[in-house]
Amino acid sequence: MKKEYDLSKMKSRKNPYASKLKKPVTMRLSEDVISYFKAMAEENDVPYQSLINLYLRDCVAKHRKVDISWQAKP
Repeated sequence: MKKEYDLSKMKSRKNPYASKLKKPVTMRLSEDVISYFKAMAEENDVPYQSLINLYLRDCVAKHRKVDISWQAKP
């Protein structure tokens, strides 16, 4: 391997994986939700943020919709 390389003649190009990179976001989650995912992540030996990402990705893949039904007070 050379000690030095001349990269001045290289052509630059966009990273083909840039669109697949994770984007940092700030979310407010309830303590019980965080505890639930942390416990499940520990059981499966994965980081809890990765587990939440996997769960949300599964929702996207299966086109799951949220069903929020509010009960009317009697």
